[in-house]
Amino acid sequence: MNYKVSKTLKDNKKSIIIIAVLWVFFTIVLVAPIGYTIGLSCKQGGFDFQVFLENIFTEIVSFTSITRVLGSEYIGYFGKTLLYFTILYLIFTFIGLFKSKPKHEYTDIEHGSSDWSEGGEQYRILSKNKGIILSKHNYLPTDKRGNVNVLVVGRFRFW
Repeated sequence: MNYKVSKTLKDNKKSIIIIAVLWVFFTIVLVAPIGYTIGLSCKQGGFDFQVFLENIFTEIVSFTSITRVLGSEYIGYFGKTLLYFTILYLIFTFIGLFKSKPKHEYTDIEHGSSDWSEGGEQYRILSKNKGIILSKHNYLPTDKRGNVNVLVVGRFRFW
């Protein structure tokens, strides 16, 4: 089970960095204006949806709400909005990472390759240097005693 977590993190390094950068971007561009507009619409005691709709688009376009939302009057609204956004963002992130996890231990390992062997085990049978080419670093020696027949499975293409 540990291999699934480590393989998922290894395969998604770039995606995790992009996810973190997008979180910062969305915090500045969307969460700060929404938090500030919620603070403006709650000034009279209750939430006024009309005031929210009037101000939300102008705040998103102006990019000045990030400085205003960090003031003492609106920081609580920003904090709550950021908390809810972060929880929702993490849920979607974990769903995406869960869907990209490997199905089993041998995912993305070429079938029929010598990746299964460790420490040069395949060279007791195969050769590194000469013979019939089997793969990039494996040759079937022709001077070997016994059966040296080769079955080729697949297509032969040339352009």
